[in-house]
Amino acid sequence: MSTVDKQNFLRAVEILSGAVRAEGNGNMNNYYPKAILAKKIETLILEESTEILDSSVRQQAMLCIVALSQVNPPFHLSEILDLVSVGVSSVFSLPLIMPSLDRKDSASLYLQVTQALDDMLQALVMDTMDPNMLILENFLEIILPWLTQSDKVHEQTRALGTISRLLRFVCNFPTLLHMESFSMSGKLIGILGLFCLNSSHEIRLGASEALHYLSKILVLQRSVRQKTVNILRNLQKHFRGEWFASMQNVTLFFRKYLTPVERADVIMVTMESMTSSSWDDIYAASSMLEIILKYSIPEIGKVSEIIQYIYIHMNNITEPTAQNTVKKVLYLLSQAYTDEVILTLFKIQDQTEKEVCKPWEILASFPKGCEVIMKHLLQRLVPQQAPQDREPSQRAEISPLIATRAIHELLLESSQQMEVQTFFSPLFIALLFQTSFLMVEGNAEMIQDQRHVAEWVDPVSSTVKALKTLLLSSGYGNFESEIEKLGGWELLVDPERHHDGVTVVARCLVTKHCWHNCPIFGLLMKMLQDPNCTNHFTALVFLMELLQCPDVTAIVDDFVIHILANWFNCKEPATVKLLLQMTEVFTKHKNLERRLHILKPQILNCCYSSDGDIVKETFLMLKHLVENLSWQYSSSFLIQLTFTLEPFFEEESEHLRLLAFQIYSSLLAKVKRKVLIFPLRHQILNVIVFLVLHLQDVNLDVAQACQVSLCSTAALLCWSKLREVFTKEDVFTIIGALLQQETNKALWFLKQCVASFKSTQVPIRQAAVWFAGQILQTLDLEEMNEMEEAYAGE
Repeated sequence: MSTVDKQNFLRAVEILSGAVRAEGNGNMNNYYPKAILAKKIETLILEESTEILDSSVRQQAMLCIVALSQVNPPFHLSEILDLVSVGVSSVFSLPLIMPSLDRKDSASLYLQVTQALDDMLQALVMDTMDPNMLILENFLEIILPWLTQSDKVHEQTRALGTISRLLRFVCNFPTLLHMESFSMSGKLIGILGLFCLNSSHEIRLGASEALHYLSKILVLQRSVRQKTVNILRNLQKHFRGEWFASMQNVTLFFRKYLTPVERADVIMVTMESMTSSSWDDIYAASSMLEIILKYSIPEIGKVSEIIQYIYIHMNNITEPTAQNTVKKVLYLLSQAYTDEVILTLFKIQDQTEKEVCKPWEILASFPKGCEVIMKHLLQRLVPQQAPQDREPSQRAEISPLIATRAIHELLLESSQQMEVQTFFSPLFIALLFQTSFLMVEGNAEMIQDQRHVAEWVDPVSSTVKALKTLLLSSGYGNFESEIEKLGGWELLVDPERHHDGVTVVARCLVTKHCWHNCPIFGLLMKMLQDPNCTNHFTALVFLMELLQCPDVTAIVDDFVIHILANWFNCKEPATVKLLLQMTEVFTKHKNLERRLHILKPQILNCCYSSDGDIVKETFLMLKHLVENLSWQYSSSFLIQLTFTLEPFFEEESEHLRLLAFQIYSSLLAKVKRKVLIFPLRHQILNVIVFLVLHLQDVNLDVAQACQVSLCSTAALLCWSKLREVFTKEDVFTIIGALLQQETNKALWFLKQCVASFKSTQVPIRQAAVWFAGQILQTLDLEEMNEMEEAYAGE
């Protein structure tokens, strides 16, 4: 076809389209298939030369498409995109046409074809009466490569101009179809923002203008109506402004008008630009990211994709400023979305044989940021109960095992010991408790999450590994080796002896004078305030060793002792036994001993426990306490103990009975004559008959303890004659001598004898009956009546 034939054909199509449109409900297919006409017009455009603009066929063809778009049936989307792709390529590919006197016709023709392209795009973007944003998105996908992939300024300028005019057209409509599904806002703002920093003034101007109209669309569609006027007025002030004004708009819309996913698109676009070979592109991307992320980071979507891009392309970003900017992006995301960042990093690491970059090193290079991340990981190790009114998070959350692995990775990269020591105490306790949880409570649930553990299949050994690394990173390498030498690490992973391992670790910290002993003590007491503390046993095991540290015992106050006292109410026998063992430490430090009275009710109540093992443990502990306590600080406790021991003098268990008499004997040895006042003097006299009668005990050790106690009693009461009798004579001689010297206490002694009538030991019952008989012979009538009244009252 000649040019004239083409023009005649296109004119005929326009006339036919006008006629069909005039029919109202006319259909082009009734005259000629519309799809065939469109394809023919598309072919005519393709036939036009892109080397020279010398005819009006191109713009006439595009205007013909405008006419066809206004009649039924509507174009299919695929037809629209083919026409747009051909039209854009035909116009953008034209050589640069500079206005001049000898090229006035060409310049005029170019303006006409540009206008025709705009008309075609505006006509095809419409869906009945309103623009369709999904169609616009497809148009932008066709146009943007001419901007981002071309190295010719005039092609980039044409693309920016076309986008700008198309967006300006869309701005005129209050209703935009499928605006909620339009997903190009973030990408487009990112691209236009970068070109606002371009070295070419013409490109900067075009990008600024396009950015202005895109911003206007977002304001009209997403802002509150009352604020729209003021925002649009401010936008108009910066229309075609310099790069700084454009960056202000980008920052504003990044924070207030873009969705989290769209913000992620902006970040991705800028980071992709950093891998460019052009220094100008790299500088523009770095500058833009620095500006939009200068302050607190808003909610971001596609975190996983951003992290994956950084991990894969970090080594391709060689410019120092760009590297620092990308590191800052990783740092900010790791603070705001720690769980997602860590999960993504492990996923990539475990799927990649060769490490592409060192993200953990990057994260550890920000001291304050690393501390924030560590605190977050600590929360994952020791999860806090969420408020009931808080909605469940849609974000991914890491498990304690993955948190442990992340902690280990960060510790390996940490180069500053002082930085690690700032969170040593809580981290140490969290890792130790995590080990105990896995060993004691079972690790079935933990092992179920194997998505990001790689070689860390054994959760127990991995946690211990992190614990070792923490000691090494904190400058406590000698502690780590000492624990290894004592077999502590092996014991920690031994299910049967795990708490022995905890003891070894704690003892090492005490003997090596660890600076963090006091902070660790404070954390343990804070945890033990919670009666539902799941790791209370491990905490108490560790605490028992810490109480051997002078610095720790110096800061113990009444509040701490009351916390320990509350744990005596625990229903677990093992916990009560451990507390009883811990009490023995109180004899080694004056600050603890003077506070022992706070535990007195709990300790003495354990003597009456239904659990025989606890009773036995209590008496063993009491034996140790009495031998080491001083009367100065523990007099009230020791006096109360004399009353508690009395019922156990007739205990059937030989072992308990022996312990009761031995404890009493040790207690009497501490009593000085000057402190022998009521009620202690009364109680000593109240049990003296038990001592005498148990000289007949079947257990010779009991008899020996009773003899020692009788001698101590005689010394305290100044019974010099009886003291010699207690030492040498038999029980019946002693009974006679005691009754002869203390005749006025006959009734008192008689009551004690009667109490022994029920003894399970025959010799003791016989001696009690004989003693009672001797007493009765010494009573007068008045005393007999008094005795009968007393027993009748009982």
